[in-house]
Amino acid sequence: MIQLVPIASVPAAAIDHLLDLAFGTDRHGRTAYKLREGTDPVPELSFAAVEDGTLVGSIQCWPVELTEADGTRTPLILVGPVAVRPDRQRDGIGRLLMHKALAAADAADAAPMMLIGDAIYYDRFFGFSARHTSGWTLPGPVDRDRLLARLRPGQAIPEQASLGPSRVPALAPAIRR
Repeated sequence: MIQLVPIASVPAAAIDHLLDLAFGTDRHGRTAYKLREGTDPVPELSFAAVEDGTLVGSIQCWPVELTEADGTRTPLILVGPVAVRPDRQRDGIGRLLMHKALAAADAADAAPMMLIGDAIYYDRFFGFSARHTSGWTLPGPVDRDRLLARLRPGQAIPEQASLGPSRVPALAPAIRR
């Protein structure tokens, strides 16, 4: 039986090993890593999937923000990486982790969430879309169709802004400052 536990309860080395297995050891050069550079994952939204004492998956969420040309900043939460051991992929573990993180974010009235991933999958199962992200600039290359955001009713985000790391608490409601 899979248990979802706070990611802090799993050794960091085990998470790093899982990420290497799922995404390769060259993963650190990707744009998503530049977006979260110098920040720590949001503990209330980051989980590990453990089965019989073995780590089989993880999800991490990170504080990021959009900065408009006039300096106005809007907090967001970057979802990912969502990692599942290669021999356990297609067992629904990633989906279970996503539902857990999204439910925790919704319960906390957290800032809007964004990720870089497969648009069809993340829209169909979780409500992420590229509808609001085409005018964002990032600190590295990105396939525009894979740059996705998820807004709850009443949330808004700028459509023209620069995306980067944030030092502001990620669980603050989505207010512009």
